[in-house]
Amino acid sequence: MKKETISSLVARRAFLRRLGRAATCAGAVVGTGALGVMQTVAAKSAPASGAGSFPTKDYDWTKHRWAFGVDTTKCIGCLRCVEACKRENDVPGDAHHFRTWVERYVYLEGETRARIDSHHDPVNIKASGSEREYRFANRYKDAKVEKAFFVPKLCNNCTRSPCTQVCPTGATYRTEDGVVLIDQKYCIGCQYCVQACPYGARHFDHEKQVADKCTWCYHRITKGLQPACVEVCPVGARVFGDLKDKQSPISQFIRNNRVRVLKPEQGTVPNVYYVGLDKDVI
Repeated sequence: MKKETISSLVARRAFLRRLGRAATCAGAVVGTGALGVMQTVAAKSAPASGAGSFPTKDYDWTKHRWAFGVDTTKCIGCLRCVEACKRENDVPGDAHHFRTWVERYVYLEGETRARIDSHHDPVNIKASGSEREYRFANRYKDAKVEKAFFVPKLCNNCTRSPCTQVCPTGATYRTEDGVVLIDQKYCIGCQYCVQACPYGARHFDHEKQVADKCTWCYHRITKGLQPACVEVCPVGARVFGDLKDKQSPISQFIRNNRVRVLKPEQGTVPNVYYVGLDKDVI
């Protein structure tokens, strides 16, 4: 993108951000009537641009219902999923922006709660030697470890997604096949969605001045491909598929395992299903 184009977009978003905040304040004064209009915009389930078969020609999103599975008993914390995601989706290469990440849970002898860290923890960044390389530091080599495991995390693409409810422009919306997307042309960078997500699954791209998150590689799955993170996982810890297909990998994963979702008390109805979650995983 040309510099002048980026500058014009930044200026436009700054204007819209101010406009959006003004509208929010006005809504608070006017009352439920204005808020009702805002909710109608935010709850829409079609691209703000009005594209028909977005993003893949001839793709019919009414025929699919996508879902994701994670088997924490298999994950080895290799972080290939993180690296593949960044390359596939043009996510900034530093350790502060991510669409998917992996957390490490370690129980030491005599302790009742897990110690939790991730690849963007300062100790792990220092161990890797660069914010563009991802690994877990061997910080427990001299400790007595009772139990340790890894938990991949990503956007849950919730059925009742808080992010779509707070978006003032409708840039964040839920598709008919169950994926929450961001139309970056309409994102004003207010970051309301980032704050609203109870899973910490969104980040703000300062270069593009827009919110970003995992979309389960929507541009791939609408072409019959797997998400990049699923494709590169060497141990099959990540599972993806169509719930409308009873023989799909995700349908079998849910049917054959005792699965859980993260933070069910939030009422968001997540669509990422886990096997082997520990009590300290939230």
